[in-house]
Amino acid sequence: MTTDDRSPLDVPEDDDTVDGIPADRLADYLDAGRMPRDPAIEGSAACRLYLQSLARVHDLSRASLEHEARREPDRDGAWIDGLLDSIRREVVGGRVIPIGHPDPAVRLSVTEAAARGLVRRAGDEQSGVVLGSTTFDGDLTTAGADVVVRVTAAARYGLDLGAVADELRTRITETLTRHTGLTVVRVDVLVDDVFVAREDER
Repeated sequence: MTTDDRSPLDVPEDDDTVDGIPADRLADYLDAGRMPRDPAIEGSAACRLYLQSLARVHDLSRASLEHEARREPDRDGAWIDGLLDSIRREVVGGRVIPIGHPDPAVRLSVTEAAARGLVRRAGDEQSGVVLGSTTFDGDLTTAGADVVVRVTAAARYGLDLGAVADELRTRITETLTRHTGLTVVRVDVLVDDVFVAREDER
């Protein structure tokens, strides 16, 4: 495959861009309610995935971040920056995952970035959890090959972390099985941070 044939999702990103668009511009676009519509952004699958994840981060407890910042002024800014860096890396296309179809003439596939987006959405739907990074270990390009999913997450203070991890494993496995057909043999969950609930979540 020549350079000219590559999808924009396959091109390595600079640290502060997503599909060639500066992260600051994407943040401003989200803050403006994604209006007026920007075709360059909305036409990019990577940018749309990033905006979805960024919206979740923005939703995340402004009150709790302020609370934590008073206790540890440097910690939360660094944590949010790290989370955004993970999201920027994850929305790059990556490997192509074949999806089975009863008609052998039909070829279906999804990108690794789309699969990571599914994992992040599964995490977002779980109360009290903010997903960090997602990685896949295994041969994603071979149908039926065993795959191990590894995720990091932050959990709301006071939750049973064992129960949080168990629920997240179930959600991720069910989501990937339903939408991609991946053979998920294990989901490793590392809860590497906690956050304080907003007042309206208590």
